[in-house]
Amino acid sequence: MPTGDFDRLLEAAGGDNNGSTTEDRTNYYEDAPSNALALPLWLDSDRMGFLLPEITAEKVDLQRGVVQNERRQSYENRPYGLAEENILQRLYPPDHPYHWPVIGSMADLSAATLEDVRGFFRTYYTPNNATLAIAGDITPRATRQLVERYFGDIPRGPTVTRPTPPAVQLGADVYATIEDRVQVPRVYDAWHSVKAFADGDATLDVLANVLAGGRSSRLYKRLVYELQIATDVVAFQDGGRIDGKFELWATARPGHDLTELARVIDEEVRKVAQAGPTPREVERAQNSFEAQFLSRMERVGGFGGKADQLNFYNYFVGTPDYFEKDLDRYRKVTAADVQQAARGYLVDAHRVVLSVVPQGKPELAVKQ
Repeated sequence: MPTGDFDRLLEAAGGDNNGSTTEDRTNYYEDAPSNALALPLWLDSDRMGFLLPEITAEKVDLQRGVVQNERRQSYENRPYGLAEENILQRLYPPDHPYHWPVIGSMADLSAATLEDVRGFFRTYYTPNNATLAIAGDITPRATRQLVERYFGDIPRGPTVTRPTPPAVQLGADVYATIEDRVQVPRVYDAWHSVKAFADGDATLDVLANVLAGGRSSRLYKRLVYELQIATDVVAFQDGGRIDGKFELWATARPGHDLTELARVIDEEVRKVAQAGPTPREVERAQNSFEAQFLSRMERVGGFGGKADQLNFYNYFVGTPDYFEKDLDRYRKVTAADVQQAARGYLVDAHRVVLSVVPQGKPELAVKQ
């Protein structure tokens, strides 16, 4: 398929496409009318089986520039954009796959050669290292015949071997400060937690919701409404394939420093660890997650739709049929579970504390 025709043909049929990359997997999708199903299957099979001759030095250089510009927009030129990269460098050792941001560094992007890109494609873009999920107004038997027609002749690639990552553990709290082109400071707390779908993963999601899930959450009420020392607060559990982290950050109002915010954050986290959340807080979090589950199932394609969700479950837990079991993980979380998670993963554990402050104002950082 000549460069540019993939999009042109798909859009002419009323479809569109996109892709994403996380720490663990790369995900492509095409949305199209069901009567045009053969077209995206043909395009996808052409990309998997016959893209190599199209990977030229000129095209690699062109896309290198695109990704470098994307990194500038998302990291170097975005307020607080370098925070996550700095957290990962301190949370994971250099030989761990999660030590780097997904997009890589400018040095990595500049150093990638044509053969690096071709070798990566030959190794990973193969039928034995991919899964295909199709959702919509289709007939399974006829759809399978189309898949076999377009993908059946593509040969297997080499067996993919993945190194076992080293164990990760912080021996002490790690404090760091970045001076950035920002107007007000922001503090980040990051702890090691558990990987996706492991015991405690759903409980940590509920804990994040109790702490900072919306305007009725504990930290939002305390920091933003009552004390009015912050403009926002965010918490989330981020479980990956091989490890996870729990992250919490808050942005200070003008005239307030991060030590003040950190003191209140620690107080509220300790309260949950000592007394647990209320049953109503847990119920509110569970209702929120169930609504998110149902919202994803309303969409067939795109990111987070039915096809994406089938592939997501197949990759992480080995079966696409995991919707009910996944939802049950959240329904089973109790207040005692959340209390224990707050104590074990946050209060009794070491963390990375990153202060992002305006240039020339290091005194606004968290005091150790």
